[in-house]
Amino acid sequence: MDYKEIINSSKVVLVEFFASWCPHCQRMMPVVAQIKELLQGQVNIYQFDIDEYTDLAQANGADSVPTFIIYKDGVEQWRESGEIEGQVLLSKIESYLR
Repeated sequence: MDYKEIINSSKVVLVEFFASWCPHCQRMMPVVAQIKELLQGQVNIYQFDIDEYTDLAQANGADSVPTFIIYKDGVEQWRESGEIEGQVLLSKIESYLR
């Protein structure tokens, strides 16, 4: 599946670029897992390790990790880098579901 297919795979898609060695990314992992569970069937969530997907991360301007990008109907709507409060991220995703 290519990136264009990924960002069009559901009405709202969350993409996270992370690194396994990044402490902020490690703290966000359970948060993203919980959001994935809460929004199952409504939002597709994809996570890419920048060390494995270097070109993809660069092509999408993910210069720092973690970087979260929300797409709606295949168009980027919102982007944030760094640790985010779980409730803030959840609310942000839900705002695009309405």
